Amino acid sequence: MNKILSHVRRCVEDYDMIQPGDRLAVGVSGGKDSLVLLDALYRLSSFFPVPFSLEAITLDLGLPDMDFSPVADWCESRHIPYTLKKTEIARIIFDERKEKNPCSMCAKMRRGALNDLLLERGISKLALGHHFDDAVETFYLSLIYEGRLSCFQPVTYMERSGITQIRPLLYCKEGHIRTVAQREGLPVVQNSCPADKETKRQEIKDLLSELSQRYPRIKDYTFGAMQRLPLPAWAPNHDRDKRCSP
Repeated sequence: MNKILSHVRRCVEDYDMIQPGDRLAVGVSGGKDSLVLLDALYRLSSFFPVPFSLEAITLDLGLPDMDFSPVADWCESRHIPYTLKKTEIARIIFDERKEKNPCSMCAKMRRGALNDLLLERGISKLALGHHFDDAVETFYLSLIYEGRLSCFQPVTYMERSGITQIRPLLYCKEGHIRTVAQREGLPVVQNSCPADKETKRQEIKDLLSELSQRYPRIKDYTFGAMQRLPLPAWAPNHDRDKRCSP
């Protein structure tokens, strides 16, 4: 966990993600990424020189066999406020609309529901669990399927809602996150979404896995290029010309 914590702190500092007195919500899906992020920020809050408070929020999409009570218990044991909001997003997407490509619609509906929940709670900053591999995959998704050099930003201000999204796990690789989640015994909730692993993102993940066998550093070089180019808002604050790959 110490390596994850070091990467999270460096990412937070490189992109000035947290300001004094921030009330920070972590979007907890129940997956390994969001739980490792929550744990890392919880630990960071005890010694980070910029004081901030922390809470966790979860959207229950209405998928079968997803029990978030272990997440609630974990948060309670650490005195982290936890909010679980039930929605009917899964029913609308899979039963009513019968979406053939559900991921895009699901993302929009989740974003809207999260924004509403944050505004209800008077919170204006949301930490999301996107990591190093997510960023590289998103870059190639945009390139291959849209013909654009693009990716989500480390810090994104949503003008319409007034909410700022931050991604403190960007220097952390997925394999290490998975190992830490298992080692720390985090209460990971298995994803029961019928579209899981049947997406364009999974295709890109598989493609990069194949390419990595021939070009072992392809992800590192891609991530570094995203910072050096840089993509909008990707140049780290401390050195506009220096790559900060993990």
